[in-house]
Amino acid sequence: MYSSPEPPDYLEEYAQRYRTVEIDQWFWSLFGPETVRLPDPATAAGYAAAVDPTFRFTIKAPNSVTLTHVYSSARTHAGVANPQFLSPELFAAFLDRIRPLQGQCDAIMLQFEYLNRKKMPDAATFLGRLDAFLDALPDGWPVAVETRNPNYLSTAYFELLARHGVAHVFAEGYYMPPVTEIYRRYADLLVPRAIVRLLGPDRKGIEEQTSRRWDRRLAPKDDQLAAIADMVQEMLSRSFEVTVNVNNHYEGSAPRTIGVLEELIRNP
Repeated sequence: MYSSPEPPDYLEEYAQRYRTVEIDQWFWSLFGPETVRLPDPATAAGYAAAVDPTFRFTIKAPNSVTLTHVYSSARTHAGVANPQFLSPELFAAFLDRIRPLQGQCDAIMLQFEYLNRKKMPDAATFLGRLDAFLDALPDGWPVAVETRNPNYLSTAYFELLARHGVAHVFAEGYYMPPVTEIYRRYADLLVPRAIVRLLGPDRKGIEEQTSRRWDRRLAPKDDQLAAIADMVQEMLSRSFEVTVNVNNHYEGSAPRTIGVLEELIRNP
């Protein structure tokens, strides 16, 4: 895709072909209950300068905001409760550091891991915490929520998002129900904005197949893509703003998956 193995500016060259990108590097921010690293404002300014004003970003919020506990795999503080979970103050500090991207941001995505009962007693408790957090957010930033708990996807969840004007992240993969099924079930409760993330079911397996070359569709999902294209077309017909992000782990090559999906959406 790039002109050389190490182009002078990956983002600038990428933006000549695609019109949106997902930033996930700032997600990795929690390194202990009291150790949080937020982005360098100069990096955000550099990203804004590398693209034209019509280019769009979706940005994963720091996991220091969305993790209930330090990862169990951490070398230190494994499993310790995160005192910053759903902290409006920390989230506001993060937004301040990425302010150069505000006018080009499609969504700040709050990605929550699968929460077992040790981390979150039940869906009602989660929704209560999320409700209070969304109430405290500053204006001017679009927000979207991604849960990895299938049982959290309910009328109460979508009504809460709608009340706050927050979008749902339709995540395809990670043992979640098909995004098309969720859309059909809750279409009437959605705000007119959606983020669709095609992540894939088996990250480790696809990495072994590709040897990290990412130039072939090794796990084609033609029927699934056709259904997703139909969903996107219906959203667009309802005047939704839709952003689709594709991971290499979905089929083995994000650029090739994007090409297939673009064709399906253009020519139903």
